[in-house]
Amino acid sequence: MPTVTVNGVDLYYDLAGPKGLPTVVFSNSLGSTVEMWDGVAAALAGRFRVLRYDTQGHGRSGTRDQPTTIDDLADDLAGLLDALDIAEAHVIGLSLGSMTAQAFAAAHPRRTASLILMATAARLPPPDFWRERAATVVDAGPEAVVDLIVPRWFTPGFQEREPATVHRIRDLFLASDRRGYARCCEALADMDLSERIAAITAPTLVVVGADDPVTPLAMGEHVRSRIKRAELAVIPDCAHLIAVEQPASAAIHLAAFLERHAAGAPTKAFAAGLAVRRAVLGDAHVDRSLDNAGSFGMPWQDFVTRTAWHDAWGDPALERKTRSMLTLTVMIALHREDEFKLHLRPALANGVAIDELGALIRHVAVYAGIPAANAAMRWVREVLGDELK
Repeated sequence: MPTVTVNGVDLYYDLAGPKGLPTVVFSNSLGSTVEMWDGVAAALAGRFRVLRYDTQGHGRSGTRDQPTTIDDLADDLAGLLDALDIAEAHVIGLSLGSMTAQAFAAAHPRRTASLILMATAARLPPPDFWRERAATVVDAGPEAVVDLIVPRWFTPGFQEREPATVHRIRDLFLASDRRGYARCCEALADMDLSERIAAITAPTLVVVGADDPVTPLAMGEHVRSRIKRAELAVIPDCAHLIAVEQPASAAIHLAAFLERHAAGAPTKAFAAGLAVRRAVLGDAHVDRSLDNAGSFGMPWQDFVTRTAWHDAWGDPALERKTRSMLTLTVMIALHREDEFKLHLRPALANGVAIDELGALIRHVAVYAGIPAANAAMRWVREVLGDELK
């Protein structure tokens, strides 16, 4: 279980994707864990390096049982990025996570590439409400408030359609450390970011659930109005836990915003080419190539993915079987052993039969020479082995 010790507390994190891609970091809501981001994170994978972490007192992170402010939570995020050697990130938070993101962006403008604030507010009065909830959870545990809170996170329609999902989120809430949860409630009680967020310079998107009773549209609009050039998106048929109730809609808004504001982010051509590349060569090979690229090799990966896999392989004028046969033919003629072997099994998956493969090699022998065809026969045996018997 990957954890780092930050400001005296062990933070659990999940980091996926190669270093060469822009990093997005997700900060979870009060009473939830990294799992709340599963649907959205999956939609961004391959285009961004995705970092998720459990806020202190939640999930697999430890608890620092001492007075806690929203700035302490922002410092935890900064410390996590330091520990993982991430200089800059696109910061995405929901509810408590969005308030942590506001405090982080205000304190660390050079480290905030962009900001996405979901189900957000600059302040959540009255303070006594949060202090009373903290005391209740410390005395009686999260089970004392779960049935008051979780139903407000989802629309009634979603609760009827997806009872298993609601139950799973409820279980995650019940697993919260009571003192860790209470300390985060205290942070919300004392929080007022209204003035500080006016200094935020990062491109900002505020995302609101149209039916959110916890942080309604008015609160999101207040945040948007305080941050220069901030944008607002409203997701219909959605309450508070946007990333769980409407992950596909949320991902569309997030991806479109990030594509515009992530310096060096993959273009649409890259994303489309990457999908074709994975379909033909398989996830394992593509992930290895991206993971091993580093800062020097990533521009090459971008070039190959856009030109070879989007512009060429992505052209619908030729079906993939035909493209596989053409690729193998050229590799034989040019004596490119590694590339031939790389494309051999994908060619079979694209519909090239073994007898067609033999005919292809014999045909190439007429025009590129018997030595080239002999080499191809050897390469086929080395890759397929007993499958040829």
